[in-house]
Formats: sequence, structure tokens, C-alpha cells
Amino acid sequence: MSTPFDPAEDGAEMSFDGRMSYGDYLSLGTILDAQKPLSDAHDEMLFIIQHQTSELWMRLAVHELNGARDCLLAGDSRPAFKMLARVARIFEQLNSAWDVLRTMTPSDYTHFRDSLGQSSGFQSHQYRLIEFMLGNRNVAMLRPHAHDPAITAQLEGELAQPSLYDVALRILSNTIALPEEVTSRDVSKPYQAHDAVQEAWTRVYETPETHWELYELAEKLVDFEDYFRRWRFNHVTTVERVIGFKRGTGGTGGVSYLKRMLDVELFPELWHLRTEL
Repeated sequence: MSTPFDPAEDGAEMSFDGRMSYGDYLSLGTILDAQKPLSDAHDEMLFIIQHQTSELWMRLAVHELNGARDCLLAGDSRPAFKMLARVARIFEQLNSAWDVLRTMTPSDYTHFRDSLGQSSGFQSHQYRLIEFMLGNRNVAMLRPHAHDPAITAQLEGELAQPSLYDVALRILSNTIALPEEVTSRDVSKPYQAHDAVQEAWTRVYETPETHWELYELAEKLVDFEDYFRRWRFNHVTTVERVIGFKRGTGGTGGVSYLKRMLDVELFPELWHLRTEL
């Protein structure tokens, strides 16, 4: 039998007394102690970790979307494109997570569903923040967070600045003039599709070689919304598979509410123009 390999012989650090270790850097003690099931149901651990990891990915998505918007506002499009590509892949990761949750059957879920009380993914402030950042700005959705002043302030702060799509339209208007009602609109309100915007984006797609940077920006937005739509669809499918058409724990219509969200278009003109080309 060969002698077991000792990584220290190859220079690996093996002693961390008073020094930063992997677990120290990542605060793994805190993260791995954050799963606290309220029942003895085996699948509750899966349910908790699924949602905690999703929130971590959404935290990164918020970070990247903020960075992309800041770069676009500063006229620095190349790093913004990289960040938007990363956000799309984050949602690809979030999509894959539904596959794991779907291994939980309706019977598994009923063993601990009552432990959730009124808590629901519908109340995720990070998901709400992402929607606000992208332009789906429904002020009524502040109400589930009214009990937390810090979160409410964060969401209201987002409503006070232009969404990612508003910024993209201002950049578009620098090359192809858009009406003032588009470029100077009340950014706290939900965005409404506009014929002039579709005409401008159509010009970009008709001659991409002339408007390559705008063309790439548009495709980065479409790519992201593609993954975002898949995430919403997978959410609906998973919920229907696990609870059918029962109401959600947070009081929403469950599947009926989620299906309504499938109709929301974040960057409508970028999808509609394809019919015109």
C-alpha cells in the first residue's frame, strides 16, 4: 500500500491558528448555522436551502445590475455588457435550482407547510428590488415590506432613480431621438411600451453594423429577460407540481398569481420589433 499523500509536502498551508482560513473568509460558521427547520420533516432542509441559496444568487444579481447601470450611466458600456451577461447566467443557475426543489412531492411538503405560517417567496424584497431595477415598478408591492423601514427605504430609493431600461432608452435617444415623454417620464411609475421606442430599436436591428453598441446592449437585455422568463415559468411549474392550485402561504392565488406574472414584459419593444423585421 502506498503512503498517503501529505499536501504539506507540496507547500499546502495546513495550520491556521490565528490566520484566515477558507471558512473564516466565507463566514461559513454563520452561513451553515442559518438552516433552522421548524419541523422534523426531512424535506424542510431542502426547502430552506433552496430559498436561502436563491436569495444569495439574487444578492449577486442586484450587485451586478447596479454595476451595469452605473457603467451605462458613465458611458462605459463594455463592462456593463459583461455584467449583464453574468446576470443572465445567474438566472440560469436559479433556473436549475427548481429542478432540485421539484424532487419534493406534495406529500413531502404537507409535512412542514404549516410551519411556514404566512411567510412566502412573494415577500422576497430582493426579488422585488430586481423587478424595480428592471422597470416593473408597482408601488403596491411596497406594502409587504412596510414592517421593515430599512427595506422600505431601499425599495423607495430604487423607485427614485431610473430603471436599467430607462437608462438604456436614454442611451438609445442619444443616437435616435425619442420623445420627451419617454426620456423625461416619471421613473417611479411602471414603464409603458411606446411606438417611437419600438421604431428606434427597429432601426438598430435593421442596420446593426451602424449601431453595433446599441445592438449589443439590446441583445444583452433580451438575453437576460429570456432567462428571467424561464425562471418565472419554472416557478409556476414547480408550485403547481407541489401544491396544485391551492393558495400560497402568503395569501396569493398561488399558481394563478404566478401565471399572471408570466404576462409581464420587462423590455417590451425589444420583443415586439421582431415581428416587424
